[in-house]
Amino acid sequence: MAEYIKIYPENPNERHIHHVVEVLKSGGVIIYPTDTVYSFGCDITNSKAVERVARLKGIKPEKADFSIIFNDLSMLSTYTKSVDTPTFKILKKALPGPFTFILSASNAIPKLFKNKKKTVGIRIPDNSIPCALVEALGNPIIASSVHDEDDIIEYTTDPELILEKFDNQVDLVIDGGFGDNFASTVVDFTGREPEVLRSGKGDFDAIF
Repeated sequence: MAEYIKIYPENPNERHIHHVVEVLKSGGVIIYPTDTVYSFGCDITNSKAVERVARLKGIKPEKADFSIIFNDLSMLSTYTKSVDTPTFKILKKALPGPFTFILSASNAIPKLFKNKKKTVGIRIPDNSIPCALVEALGNPIIASSVHDEDDIIEYTTDPELILEKFDNQVDLVIDGGFGDNFASTVVDFTGREPEVLRSGKGDFDAIF
């Protein structure tokens, strides 16, 4: 059975954050809130945990196209290739916020994901819970949306219902209040011009 911990985004309890980090360090899979929808997460440096998330999503680990959560832009240089100044300015303006930015991956990403990933989606949510987890852990966590099986409601917003559904499949569920039903806006920066691949909660036109 999964643990269920209530953490308030306005003032995350440090003891709770460190407990969740211990679960992540031991290879645990969690469900946590973001500024958009609830997400599966694990420590990206733990390949078995990454494989577990892939199985939960019904995809082969080598085909998994997970995004990763940063707590700030200082992690860019480790996990992405050098970002030019205009791109960096847009990232700085948009983040933290409801965006996933696709960037060219550094050599660290294929090693971590055990595939030939040349790009990676990065997120810095405007929610203090995932950012506090990444800061305390010291490296990014996986971000992969928790979908609902209902065709009308794409995402489950109630953490208690999420616990009910995934109780025996994950190690811990964080209740950070009701989630959103709109995913992040996905913008690809690997071409000549930024390209919006998915319109979601973030308004890219307002920052570009």
